[in-house]
Amino acid sequence: MATAPDIPDILSPAFAENPYPAYTVMREQAPLIWHEPTQSYIVSRYEDVQRIFKDRAGQFTTDNYSWQIEPVHGKTILQLSGREHAVRRALVAPAFRGSDLQQKFLPVIERNARELIDKFRDTGSADIVSDFATRLPVNVIADMLGLDKADHNRFHRWYTTVIAFLGNLSGDAEVTAAGERTRVEFAEYMIPIIQHRREHLGDDLLSTLCAAEVDGVRMSDEDIKAFCSLLLAAGGETTDKAIASIFANLLENHEQLAAVREDRSLIDKAFAESLRFTPPVHMIMRQSAVDVTLSGGTVPAGATVTCLIGAANRDPDRYHDPDRFDIFRDDLTTTTAFTAAADHLAFALGRHFCVGALLARAEVEIGVNQLLDAMPDVRVADGARPTERGVFTRGPQTLPVRFTPLPAPEHQGSST
Repeated sequence: MATAPDIPDILSPAFAENPYPAYTVMREQAPLIWHEPTQSYIVSRYEDVQRIFKDRAGQFTTDNYSWQIEPVHGKTILQLSGREHAVRRALVAPAFRGSDLQQKFLPVIERNARELIDKFRDTGSADIVSDFATRLPVNVIADMLGLDKADHNRFHRWYTTVIAFLGNLSGDAEVTAAGERTRVEFAEYMIPIIQHRREHLGDDLLSTLCAAEVDGVRMSDEDIKAFCSLLLAAGGETTDKAIASIFANLLENHEQLAAVREDRSLIDKAFAESLRFTPPVHMIMRQSAVDVTLSGGTVPAGATVTCLIGAANRDPDRYHDPDRFDIFRDDLTTTTAFTAAADHLAFALGRHFCVGALLARAEVEIGVNQLLDAMPDVRVADGARPTERGVFTRGPQTLPVRFTPLPAPEHQGSST
């Protein structure tokens, strides 16, 4: 098993600047690394990460979330297993698929996308990240839960603090303290709202969570608060980076951008390929329940395992020419890309597959459609170059674009 100093360190500035060369070295020379600073085994090959996520043999758990996630969210569905997990997931999952998603939340996404674009539609310039991508998912989630969008800045501060806590691999004490403060602040904000909503149910997601019951089990105030916290952080950060990354990737591949502009059904392919090529979340941790042999060695029982999604998704043993963005590649299945049968790893797999994957897909489809409608000749602003940032989560920090303003149509809507 590799511990050699020539293996790139995931905490180094060079890795943060561009992890992809390091991923190549890891996959080829050190598919299993003991990383002393994070006290974890780092796994980088597709076959190993896929096996850990699917975990049909019960060899890996999410017990690590008790120290990784619980301090900021409280105990969430991610930490549960067996029947307890199945019941909790059955309580929340219906809101993110089928008729609820179609009837209740697509109009919410369309309205929020339109309102954001209206603010820059006539200007000829925008920053895809700050003007749209960082705002759409949080506004949608606030509307879905029936919360006040005037609190957007507070929500955004909370979720960025939570994501910083989750990605605090170096153990910065200030980042840890800020994350723990956020848990207290969010609870003080949400618990009274949850208690009031129980007495005054409406048609929003929070009311659905308050009223949901499966096999006699209902969610407690703490359960709902923790899920809302998780939803804001996971749904905000990941969809934010996904939208920005799709545009960054397409703007650097003009022929593919032209194809998507001409045929909007290709947005799904562009999203799936962006999830593979530049996933919003680059690493997810699990804990081994037993000794497990993977490529490069054996992980002992009770160890933390850091799964490098960003490395696995560019494994040449799984994808042809993996360092090339290609929405037309034939080794990525778009029809299953947003389900637990996905063959990329950006949403994880198995029983802990991202419950919000279809919501993210809807936000991306509607958002990209509306942006392309408003900016048919969109191009990167002169002198600007999309630059990814982040280690745990990663995406463009800024994406300034220019376009020729169009007259606003009388009725804006999704082109889906």
